[in-house]
Amino acid sequence: MDEGSRSQQPGPISPAPDGEEPPGLLQRLRRGLVGRPRDLSDRSIFHHLSLIPFLAWVGLGADGLSSSCYGPEEAFHALGEHTYLALGLAAMTALTVGVIATAYSHVIEHFPHGGGGYVVATKLLGPRAGVVSGSALVVDYVLTITISIAAACDALFSFLPTAWVEHKLIVAVLLILALTILNFRGVRESTLVLTPIFIIFLATHVILIGGGIIAHAPELPATLSEARTGYREGLSTLGIGGMLLLFVHAYSLGGGTYTGIEAVSNGLAIMREPRVQTGKRTMFYMAVSLAFTAGGLLLCYLLWQVRPETGKTLNAVLAERFVEAVPLGRSFVLVVLVAEGALLVVAAQAGFADGPRVLANMANDSWVPRRFAALSDRLTTQNGILLMGLASTAALLYTRGVVSKIVVMYSINVFVTFSMTLLSMTRHVIRHRRSQPGWKRELPIHAGGLVLCVLILAITVFEKFHLGGWITLVVTGSLVALCFVIRRHYRDVQLRLARLDRDMSVLERLPLPAAGVERAVDPTRPTAVILVGGYSGIGVHTIMHVHRSFPHVFHNLVFVSVGVIDSGTFKGRDEVEALRASTESALLRYVNLARRLGFAATHRLAIGTEAVGGVEKLCLEVGSEFSHCVFFAGQLIFQRDRWYQKILHNQTAFSIQQRLQWHDKTMVILPIRVRN
Repeated sequence: MDEGSRSQQPGPISPAPDGEEPPGLLQRLRRGLVGRPRDLSDRSIFHHLSLIPFLAWVGLGADGLSSSCYGPEEAFHALGEHTYLALGLAAMTALTVGVIATAYSHVIEHFPHGGGGYVVATKLLGPRAGVVSGSALVVDYVLTITISIAAACDALFSFLPTAWVEHKLIVAVLLILALTILNFRGVRESTLVLTPIFIIFLATHVILIGGGIIAHAPELPATLSEARTGYREGLSTLGIGGMLLLFVHAYSLGGGTYTGIEAVSNGLAIMREPRVQTGKRTMFYMAVSLAFTAGGLLLCYLLWQVRPETGKTLNAVLAERFVEAVPLGRSFVLVVLVAEGALLVVAAQAGFADGPRVLANMANDSWVPRRFAALSDRLTTQNGILLMGLASTAALLYTRGVVSKIVVMYSINVFVTFSMTLLSMTRHVIRHRRSQPGWKRELPIHAGGLVLCVLILAITVFEKFHLGGWITLVVTGSLVALCFVIRRHYRDVQLRLARLDRDMSVLERLPLPAAGVERAVDPTRPTAVILVGGYSGIGVHTIMHVHRSFPHVFHNLVFVSVGVIDSGTFKGRDEVEALRASTESALLRYVNLARRLGFAATHRLAIGTEAVGGVEKLCLEVGSEFSHCVFFAGQLIFQRDRWYQKILHNQTAFSIQQRLQWHDKTMVILPIRVRN
């Protein structure tokens, strides 16, 4: 199989073709858990898989909304005895949410195909900046899953017997496993399952926050008076500089509140048309709900004089005090805590939805192994989902599920991406201000958001570096370095294969045979079935290898190719049709070349989500049509074998050979030698 073509990158192994042996026990179990393969011939498939604004709010907005379960608490804790600053903190939190969300709404307008921080930085600051932003996002999404699951277990175990706490880590790992399997089925399916949890959380917290503010509305003037008194006392003891430092410290520690806002711009590809309007409406829903919840909780902490209690979150303390004044009963507290814990599980969905998408975008640019761009037969980026599940499990085990440790590692990377995105947009608006009538409205948003994000990033790194934040920076830096190594490897291999492309250009100038010389395909004559990808020097090299090694043996040449739908082409029905057209065009060029060489030639093609299963099915069909056929495929062979080569380069030809040999078909693998 022609490995040089992007269309030949393999996805996860697909079921055996229809008409072959029935699926085994493991295959039936997989179908039961993950679901049956999608029907790519269904023209409405993109409509069915896409998300309307509400479902996008659930699937992508839960990350931001759930951060109100720990972000405001971290900020309020940092105030210590100076709780009067919570008023300003609530206002600043709501303002920051509004500024960042508005800035990302403009990002959605400028980049309607999605990609978020990685694509923005790549397009506007360059590939090197893009890989830094992308790597930061990948690590951030891993930690999003980790902290969401760990915090969910904290909330759920807070009302269970103390003796059960020792099982919390096991439950957390099982939750990650369950979400991984659920996302194998598809983003929309997983979102629909989790929607009731999201609705219950919204309802209970509207009651808790709205009711908490209304119940203490008569005392609001007294609270404001106490805040003014506390402010004057704080000035006398801390000074204006000390008070400002305390406020900024608390503001930065609450930085986890803003994580998840970028998820909407990253996930535009899974939203229903018109995507820009759907994305902007989803962003609005997220911003309003997050500002209300995070700011409202901070205000309620102050109004209800909430203080930390052993083994309880501040939200749990607030709910208990609320039901003492409002006759909703202890069951309301239970529902609030269960809803928070369950929503935190839903929040991990953003990591599974967007993390693999960032990996896929980076794979398309050769920063990470290209297999991360492949889709499963359920049209999910299954390899990326699996990696996110494994990485988050490793992070969970490393931190033992202790939220305070994960929080230290968390939120640094999201502000790296925020800062780079807003810097990109600020630079873009300034450069194109003459051609953009609304630049005067956009510039203050992007520039103001940039200042806020850089401030939070700097303080967060300074505050958390020695507490464990250095781990995040080291892991992210190592990932960036690894991406450069992978990109260099792909570039070096491509340069070494360039000679084959030069040979191809020479062969294309061969003269056509004289009229009447062209031979007709005869299924009863010896046939060479050549597996190819896009039209390239590798495919031409394979043809010439067959021509030289087996002179006057084969009458027919049949070219077989599968156009593989990956994350780069799965954007709509038009892209699938374009893929079919480009695959057929490449095959016709091979057919034309074979006829120049004096062979009778034809082609067969299919469209699928992975090469191995699709090619196997096509080859068996060709084998039943042509009675005397031998299959040929090219495979990259390196001078020195390295363990990483099987990760970075597919083994498609070997996989197909094994399957065809099982069906008693002969296949020859022709080496494409690469010196290293």
